[in-house]
Amino acid sequence: MDAGSAALMTFGVAALLTSWILLLIASWKEDYAWGLCTTLLPPLSYLYGLFRLDKAGQALLVALVGCVFIALA
Repeated sequence: MDAGSAALMTFGVAALLTSWILLLIASWKEDYAWGLCTTLLPPLSYLYGLFRLDKAGQALLVALVGCVFIALA
């Protein structure tokens, strides 16, 4: 793996981690049950984000950018 691919992969993973933390914050503010499910089942947090775009839209945008970086790597 060359340096460019490694950098894109690192930024992509960092963006996905950041988006998951943003979704954690949004789901815990919304409801205790959603927050607990998001903590224990991380893929469920993105499903929550799709249903609550008004509160978690920014986190989904960060996740999309992370996925694009990983795909480019």
